[in-house]
Amino acid sequence: MDKASTSIRIRLSVMMFLQYMMFAVWWVPLAAYLKNLEVSADWQGWILSVMPLGCLIAPVFCMIADRHFASQKVLTILNFACAALFLLGARQTSPASMFVILLLAMFCYMPTWSLTNAIAMANYPTDKFPQIRVFGSIGWVACAVFSLIAGTSLFGSKTIDGTAVPLYCGAATALVAALLNLTLPNTPPPAKGKEASLVDALGLRALTLLKDRNFLLFIVISMLVMIPFTMYFSLGSQFFESQGFKQITATMNLGQFVEIFLMLLVPLALSRFGAKWTMVIGLGALAIRYLALWGGVAGGQTFLYYIAILVHGIIFGFFFVGGQVYVDKKAPAEIRAQAQGLIVLICFGVGMLIGTLVNVRLIAGYTTDEVCNWNPVFVINALVSIILLAALSAVFRDDVKETAKTETAEAEPAAKEPQD
Repeated sequence: MDKASTSIRIRLSVMMFLQYMMFAVWWVPLAAYLKNLEVSADWQGWILSVMPLGCLIAPVFCMIADRHFASQKVLTILNFACAALFLLGARQTSPASMFVILLLAMFCYMPTWSLTNAIAMANYPTDKFPQIRVFGSIGWVACAVFSLIAGTSLFGSKTIDGTAVPLYCGAATALVAALLNLTLPNTPPPAKGKEASLVDALGLRALTLLKDRNFLLFIVISMLVMIPFTMYFSLGSQFFESQGFKQITATMNLGQFVEIFLMLLVPLALSRFGAKWTMVIGLGALAIRYLALWGGVAGGQTFLYYIAILVHGIIFGFFFVGGQVYVDKKAPAEIRAQAQGLIVLICFGVGMLIGTLVNVRLIAGYTTDEVCNWNPVFVINALVSIILLAALSAVFRDDVKETAKTETAEAEPAAKEPQD
């Protein structure tokens, strides 16, 4: 690898590190913070829905990057806006004002997941994308280390979880990320100058991919997977606090620590097994998570909680990152950013919104005298995970891998023909 390639890889890796760190540092302990503010269940549901609601705008920004402005410039502007909004959100105590400000922040933040993916894949080999994406997991883990050290060293308390401090940290990280983005390699809009329809203006040209039955099946399963995934991702801090855990951010981020190493196995899995079975492994781990949480509550076995935490890397790396690579290979070059925006919209937008509202109501329905019976909550999520695992295994085809094999087989005879 030459010096230029090494320099680009370093900058892309730092981009991923900061982009995920700025979010994880405040999102992981948010549910516990809202509980400490004595926010009602209804407002808690809406505030925890700002992430999926923010995804609704993601395709529009991705369209802008596809057709009008360089992706790294759009990313820079969005990160500057995030820094200002996180700072403002940290100063709110009213649920209504916190909801509005954090929603605006997520309008700016959620498109960045698609933009960073598109920038990385445009400037680095797609098959090696997980080697870049792993630094997002490292950034997530860095939040855990920070939460352990910051309380006693910087703020004079045992933990910053459940306070507004993580939002201030998110603002500072977003500012640093915005400045770094000024050094990223230029990623010009691949569809610049092409005629745009109303569909393009809304950033939804990627919806044409849904005509493919197999891709549609992938999208539907991905959306439904978010119902069980959200229970842990958005509401896990509430569960662990109810079980007496103190360092919630650090505890939950053990999963991201393991993810750092598992992410490096994703390219090998994609190469050896293809997208389908890579994603099947991820869904199998999701089912194991909720069986472990159910067993931990039912049997009083705390060690099972750690199994549920540690499989997070398998779930996210194998299912979600594997799915992102599948989408990149499936989409034409001119709509790849929009296609990445679509999968973010479907999963972390529509799917997570449904998952948040369903699980908040599920928890409320099994709560008596402010004490939740977590057993049925985890059993229901385990059953949903198992059903989706069976559906993906039985019906989904890895048509990208099949197409690649067909093209290779057709090319080989031509290569063997004698030259005139």
